[in-house]
Amino acid sequence: MARILITSALPYINGIKHLGNLIGSQLPADLYARYNRGRGNEVMFLCATDEHGTPAELAAAKANQPVADYCADMQKVQTDIANRFGLSFDHFGRSSSPQNHKLTQHFASKLADAGLITEVADRQVYSNADGRFLPDRYVEGTCPNCGYDGARGDQCEECTKQLDPTDLINPRSTISGSTDLEVRETKHLFLRQSAMRDQLDQWIDSKSDWPILTTSIAKKWLHDGDGLQDRGITRDLDWGVPVKKGDADWPGMEGKVFYVWFDAPIEYIACANEWAEANGKSDADWERWWRTDKGADDVKYVQFMGKDNVPFHTLSFPATILGSGEPWKLVDHLKSFNYLNYDGGQFSTSKGRGVFMDQALEILPADYWRWWLLSHAPESSDSEFTWENFQQSVNKDLADVLGNFVSRITKFCRSKFGEAIPEGGEYGEQEQALIAELTTRIRAYEGHMEAMEIRKSAQELRAIWVAGNEYLQSAAPWSTFKSDPEKAATQVRMGLNLIRLYAVLSAPFIPTATASMLSAMDTLNTSWPDDVAEALNALQVGHEFSVPEVLFAKITDDQREEWQQRFSGVRD
Repeated sequence: MARILITSALPYINGIKHLGNLIGSQLPADLYARYNRGRGNEVMFLCATDEHGTPAELAAAKANQPVADYCADMQKVQTDIANRFGLSFDHFGRSSSPQNHKLTQHFASKLADAGLITEVADRQVYSNADGRFLPDRYVEGTCPNCGYDGARGDQCEECTKQLDPTDLINPRSTISGSTDLEVRETKHLFLRQSAMRDQLDQWIDSKSDWPILTTSIAKKWLHDGDGLQDRGITRDLDWGVPVKKGDADWPGMEGKVFYVWFDAPIEYIACANEWAEANGKSDADWERWWRTDKGADDVKYVQFMGKDNVPFHTLSFPATILGSGEPWKLVDHLKSFNYLNYDGGQFSTSKGRGVFMDQALEILPADYWRWWLLSHAPESSDSEFTWENFQQSVNKDLADVLGNFVSRITKFCRSKFGEAIPEGGEYGEQEQALIAELTTRIRAYEGHMEAMEIRKSAQELRAIWVAGNEYLQSAAPWSTFKSDPEKAATQVRMGLNLIRLYAVLSAPFIPTATASMLSAMDTLNTSWPDDVAEALNALQVGHEFSVPEVLFAKITDDQREEWQQRFSGVRD
């Protein structure tokens, strides 16, 4: 039994995420977690809300709430939506947790002891009206590159150029709207990433099985231009992890907090600590996943994220881990994704363009979305959600192939033999040919899943469903029954066992439908089909079943047109 540690990128706290965010990290991570549990491996699947930084403060101000209350409320909302999408986290934590505060301060202290943190005098925008320094997103103004008047102090959303607040023309405070701003000197802590360039380069070179997307982004940040730069790890904010050396004050850093990019990845580790405390476990129970001196040396650690998060997880977070000099577990495989675009454009959280997770669940159950997103995962390139493609995939794959198979065989058996597996003869030539084909396909499916090839896994699973349909169409028990009821009973037994088999194989993709299929077959047997012939005899003669409700309803043209119009505009 292998031990698999899985983390997905932390969703930011400021609002409900869209489908592009979902397929970029959490959903493929859940697929991999469910698959490994199904194979009998021990899995720890962790995620949390990313709660610090200026966007959280701004969102809280817009909602007229204290930022701590806002984050607590939104964490409950995101937890509920994640549960309804079937995301099977072992723990869904919070980067604002006491455990993450303590661990972030611990890492900072260790990095300082190793000489990897330096104090740098920086120049930042100060608002006289607000009486405070204004970090990047607290400043808006005109973009010097394209002239857009609503550019933020970190990036212009119109032309995407990265900016510094001091670059903006006619800057103003997003808190008060005041233009009474000046540039003042302030001191911040910087992580000396440049000192670890060679060590990080060698570590990345050792990861020969990483996706090209992952390694190319990491190498670009390491070597392009002046190479890997030192990076500030503190900010002049109220909301965040207070800057301390362990439990002690950090002279000159009073009133400052650690920058969100520094504390958020540390939450992966702290999240396991939260899990342990929430479940009455000991420190040893979570440290065996994260410390190589406490048992984590035999753990396979896999991260899932969108390509925009790759630099932080291949360089900055590993610099924190390696620089600490402590035996923490480093990532073994980093699965990164390109972007999912929306119907001819881009998803946009700020503009409300596209389908958001709560809206998706209002119109269709989670499995519809899970199947489409995973079978169209943006692995080798960006992919695009269109309503036409979504309708076609749901109707053909889920309704016509899988749903129709389950409906036809259960209804036929009920009408001719009753609601129990009928007695028949041994499996014949047709059945043996199907077993051989399924054996080949299931081994291929396993290979794709283990390699985290999401789209190829979905294609192989669909082919496994198709094989059952083709068998049923060729065997035609409704015709066989007229001349040879015993042979028809054998064919029905094969078909009903296929339902159980399909439920087991499909569980990582469509867990709700899987539960319905297993319930209809009245079985708790979810054993993996290491021996396909044995798996297709799991339900014996006389085993009772029921005819399930329709697994997947087809999407009509009217529905498609209505949804396409509904989700093209700005969200309230």
